[in-house]
Amino acid sequence: MEWLALLMFICVCIVLLSGYPVAFSLAGTALIFAAIAVATDQLNPVILKTSFSRLFGIMQNPTLIAVPLFVFMGVMLEKAKIAEKLLTSMASLFSRSPGGLAISVVIVGALLAASTGIVGATVVTMGLLSLPIMIKSGYSVPLSTGVICASGTLGQIIPPSIVLVLLGDVIASANRDAGIGADPISVGDLFAGAMLPGLLLVILYIIYILLFARAKPEQAPPIKLEAIDENNQTDSQFDWSALLLPLVLILLVLGSILMGIATPSEAAALGAVGSIFLAIFYREFSWQRLKEVVRSTTKTSSMVFMILIGASVFSLVFRAFGGDDAIRDILHSLPGGVFAAMLVVMFCMFILGFILDFIEIVFVIVPITAPALLAMGVDPIWLGVMIAVNLQTSFLTPPFGFALFYLRGAAPDYVSTQQIYRGVLPFIGIQIFVLILIAIWPQIVTWLPSIIYK
Repeated sequence: MEWLALLMFICVCIVLLSGYPVAFSLAGTALIFAAIAVATDQLNPVILKTSFSRLFGIMQNPTLIAVPLFVFMGVMLEKAKIAEKLLTSMASLFSRSPGGLAISVVIVGALLAASTGIVGATVVTMGLLSLPIMIKSGYSVPLSTGVICASGTLGQIIPPSIVLVLLGDVIASANRDAGIGADPISVGDLFAGAMLPGLLLVILYIIYILLFARAKPEQAPPIKLEAIDENNQTDSQFDWSALLLPLVLILLVLGSILMGIATPSEAAALGAVGSIFLAIFYREFSWQRLKEVVRSTTKTSSMVFMILIGASVFSLVFRAFGGDDAIRDILHSLPGGVFAAMLVVMFCMFILGFILDFIEIVFVIVPITAPALLAMGVDPIWLGVMIAVNLQTSFLTPPFGFALFYLRGAAPDYVSTQQIYRGVLPFIGIQIFVLILIAIWPQIVTWLPSIIYK
């Protein structure tokens, strides 16, 4: 029945391309194929009963509680205008240097990525806040759009990231499926492994901006504070509280996980409560705003868990058809061993990143391919970070990168799509360079977890 599994995978990709909701596409396609297989006596219907225990297991999974809490934290910081305060303060610090505003966008984007972990929210927020200011200040449109898109996708890799939370849970399950161990890695391991690659990307972004500003100073000029502060607060100076308070909150959340003081769910609860206190401190809290944050959090979390339920049903039927055995046999038979298997999987995920969001890839593609790779001896933490950086690169790549669509929706009409595409190309090169570095030297990923959890 392995051919049924592969045919089902092709069909679900076609259904997704038609624009039908992801969760229902996954579950509906799987159930239709399961019904056909049961009607033709190729599948025992008893297998489908295990789907209820799978759904119950999802509801009992303590790690997944962190998802709505991290989403709440990010949305509250966004609604409380923390990003606007961060951008204004950082720009006032770097504004007198060539490329200083672009560097501010990278730093603020990294902090927002660490606090929200949602690519779309970060790209749209930075697009609305910083793009008009950068263009008004004489910055090159391609540089401005490229910096915003690249900074927004840092939410894929900089912890605490929702992507890493979901990846950690899925890869731990893949380890059990591969028979390697009961639970050899945790979300904290993945957070620690992603720290150095995330910082490396931020540093390389800043180096590129400095080199660009040095080569073409007229396209990344120093700016005046009047161009930054649209509220005419021209005498304002760098506000340390705008930087330090969100940074302290992020460090508390991340540090409590890395030090083993709190679980991801407990740390996410700390972040959610902390974001409320920050909103109160900045006098941006109201019951109406809280209702908006709760409503947005509910919508996002419902989408994630609906996709997870659909992917669970799809994965059950796919394995019942022997699809996991087919994938394992294909990867094991490739000439070149582990290197070829990793290359094929990374390439397929990169291409699928054009049409699928990270949630679908994490819940559908990773459970199918990860057990075979882990059984071949691939380090689970390294695999998780490689997937995260790979998807981050895919989301930047024209013509289908999700970050490009998000910015296109937030950008003014006079910013062309071609300018957005041209602007992200250098940052795609940086992403690929870091991906190659991680592939050649896995210690970039594995060193910090080995130090913290030795």
